[in-house]
Amino acid sequence: MSIDESKVLIRRCAVLVFEPQETVEFDLQELVGGGDGLRRTLRWQALAPHLGEPVAVDARQRELLGRISPSAWTALDSLGEERGTAQALLDSGLLVARAPGLHDAHRERDERLRQGYWHPLGAVLHAFTRWDGVDAVRNMHESGTETASKMRQVLGEPPAEARRLVTADDELIRLPEVPHSDFDALMHRRVTCRNFDASRPVPLPVFAKVIERALAAQAKVEVTGDLVFLKKNVPSGGGLHPMEAYLVVQNVEGLAPGLYHYRADVHALEALPAPEGGLPEFVMEAVAQQHWFGDAHVLVALAPRFDRTFWKYRHHAKGYRVVALEAGHVSQTLYLAATDLGLGAFITGAINEKHLERALGLDPVTQGVVAICGFGWRASQMTVAELDPACRIWA
Repeated sequence: MSIDESKVLIRRCAVLVFEPQETVEFDLQELVGGGDGLRRTLRWQALAPHLGEPVAVDARQRELLGRISPSAWTALDSLGEERGTAQALLDSGLLVARAPGLHDAHRERDERLRQGYWHPLGAVLHAFTRWDGVDAVRNMHESGTETASKMRQVLGEPPAEARRLVTADDELIRLPEVPHSDFDALMHRRVTCRNFDASRPVPLPVFAKVIERALAAQAKVEVTGDLVFLKKNVPSGGGLHPMEAYLVVQNVEGLAPGLYHYRADVHALEALPAPEGGLPEFVMEAVAQQHWFGDAHVLVALAPRFDRTFWKYRHHAKGYRVVALEAGHVSQTLYLAATDLGLGAFITGAINEKHLERALGLDPVTQGVVAICGFGWRASQMTVAELDPACRIWA
């Protein structure tokens, strides 16, 4: 279909950040010529969250993007000799057009980002820190950092384990030691689990109790017909509780293995279509090949609805931060709930978010995965190292 350029209006995408990037490669000719043997290539890349992938730009494209408004529409044919440059930017999605049939997908994704009230830097952070196809275990092996001692050798001296502002112990103001309670004992047993007993299913009531404590609404407040606040066991920015949970159930009595969405408002599950390629393979890809989490009885993908929080905190510099904090609150509550019932738990941010978003049908502009938690019976033997310095678990 031919496009009449006289009727095409364009504008810059809503959020755009430029990053100067250097790539360094070994070059024998550079070494022979008396140099350091390294060839350095400098280039600019554009980071536009609605696209999700960096776009290389040249100087002319970068300068034109700096002159095109992100809010006011500009006639394409008014650009004169720069129309070719603008056309390339339209093809890449850095410019969007108001013309039927002309890069509709780019324009629609840009519109969704605009309507989501993202703070620009939060949008860039979220879009460009998501993984796809990453093998975290292989990366650790190749970098020589798979154990603590090897990390020390490769990375050098780390910052001190605690900051010290005074040098003499007699300058410290000692605090009284209060006798421990049952809660202290629970906290001391809260150790990240990397060894799960796949031979022993989790009873359904135990599973339900962990989920209820960590994720369920404990009360509901209806302000108006369409403004409802849930009260959960974790704090949430603005009391909005955007965190949704998608469960991968692998070994729970009375529940078929598969994917589920948890309904926090009614403490119930919604079954989802099975992932392609089988559940074990799906789990391993989700946790970036961290095999020590592969046998967890239940995995919980924490996937906030950003539009729920940004409805109140529009373009707010702290909006994305409070959402990320909430994932931490949920995971700690899940840890304690699981530990109290004799289970082990974990959380990891080393995940392939894009893999999960595809399987769950999530648009990361409005809802994306930020972490994976999990829980289940701890194995009787530790085959993968766990950090338990007080020997509360592994005596």
